[in-house]
Amino acid sequence: MSEAALLLTGGQVLDADGTRFRRCDIRIRGAAIDALAEHIARRPGERVLAADGLFLLPGLIDAHVHAIGVQDDLATLHRVPPYLVAAKAGRVLAGMLARGFTSVRDAGGADGSLAECVGTGLFAGPRLFPSGRGLAPPGAQGDFRAAGEADLGCPCCGGTRSITRLASGVAALRAAVRAEIAAGATQIKVMASGGIASPAGPEAPQYAPEELDAVVDEAARAGRGVLAHAYGAAAIRRCVEAGVRSIEHGSGLDAPTADLMARRGTVLVPTLVVFDRIATGGGPLADTAKRIFDESCRSIALARACGVAIAHGSDLEGAAHAHQSDEFRLKAAEMPLHEVIASATQVGAGLIGMGDRLGRLAPGALADLIGLDADPLAGIAPLARPDRHLLIIIKDGTVMHDRRPAARSGAPT
Repeated sequence: MSEAALLLTGGQVLDADGTRFRRCDIRIRGAAIDALAEHIARRPGERVLAADGLFLLPGLIDAHVHAIGVQDDLATLHRVPPYLVAAKAGRVLAGMLARGFTSVRDAGGADGSLAECVGTGLFAGPRLFPSGRGLAPPGAQGDFRAAGEADLGCPCCGGTRSITRLASGVAALRAAVRAEIAAGATQIKVMASGGIASPAGPEAPQYAPEELDAVVDEAARAGRGVLAHAYGAAAIRRCVEAGVRSIEHGSGLDAPTADLMARRGTVLVPTLVVFDRIATGGGPLADTAKRIFDESCRSIALARACGVAIAHGSDLEGAAHAHQSDEFRLKAAEMPLHEVIASATQVGAGLIGMGDRLGRLAPGALADLIGLDADPLAGIAPLARPDRHLLIIIKDGTVMHDRRPAARSGAPT
C-alpha cells in the first residue's frame, strides 16, 4: 500500500466514548491513522479529502455473516459449482463493503482462501474473519444432507461449499476443530441448539457438555475462540459454562444466564433482521420467526440490564443480503443509538480480537472509517439507509467509495 498521506478535513468525528461528534481533521498514512486534531496543516504532496458536513465514524463490523450464503436455499449449496459460489461470494462481499462494513466475521462457510481473496485484492470486500464450516451433529440443525445421502457433498470436496460440517463425539470434534483451523479459521462455530426449522424446536440442545468443552479447549489450544449458535436458556448456559466467546441469536435468554454471561465476558450477537425477514415474508416459518424475533428483543433487554456486551450481526443469505443494514433500524428500537453504533464498532472489534486497531478512530488504529451526511446519534436512518446517506468508505487507508457530490462531478478535492 502507498505511504502517501491522505488528509480528511472539516469532518465531525465520533468521540472515543461514542456519545458525541466533534470537529476534527484526520491524517492517514498508509493503512493507519497518523493523527487527529481540530486542525491539521496540509503537508506538501498530501491529498486532501474535504469532509465538511460529514459525520465520520469507524468502519462498521458485522459479527455474523455468511459470505458463501449466495442463495436462499443453503441445503443445496454444496451442489453448486465451486467457481460459481466463489464468484457470487465476491459480489456478496462487495455489497457488504458498499454498505460501510469494512470488517465482517463469517459465521460459517468461508475459509482462509476467501479471506485471502479479499486481503490480496482479488475481491473488493470487508476484512474477513472466517470460521470455516460450523460444527453440527448428524441428524440435527446444520445437517443439510438430503434423504439417502451418506455424506454432505461429493467425496472429493467433502461438502466444502456448505456452511457446516458434521461431527459428533469428543475425538471427532477435536479433529474437526483442527481441520478448520488448518483451513484458515480465525474462530470456530458450533451449532449448539436447534434452529428455526428444527422438528424438536430451536431451543433443543444439540451437543453434550463434554463435547462443547472439547470444542472450546481444542480451539483455545490454537489461540482461537468459539461462537455458538444457540437458542433457549438451557443451550445458552451450556455454551457459556464451556467458555464460548459469543452467543449467536440468543433468543430465550433468562436472567441467571445473562448474569453468567456478564461475569464470564460472553458477548451476545442478536440477529433480528433475519427473523424479521422471515416473519414478514409469510410462509410456514413466519409464526416461529415472529416468536424468535420477540424473544430476541427480550434477550437484548435482559443482556443490557445485566451488563452483557452486544455485538452487531445480520445472518442473511441469498437476496436477503441487500437488507443487511436493516439490523440497525431493528436494534435501534431496543437499544440507545450510541449502543447500536458501539455494537457495530467497539464491541465487534473486541469480539474479533482487534479492539486495539479497529472500532475506533485514534492514532495507530487502522484507517477504516465511513462518512455519513447526517448524525446517526440523532436518528438511525443514516446507518439503516446507506444508499441515501453513506458518502465515504475508507478501508486500510484506501478510499473504496466516494459518493460526495464533488467527487461525482469530478470537481477537485
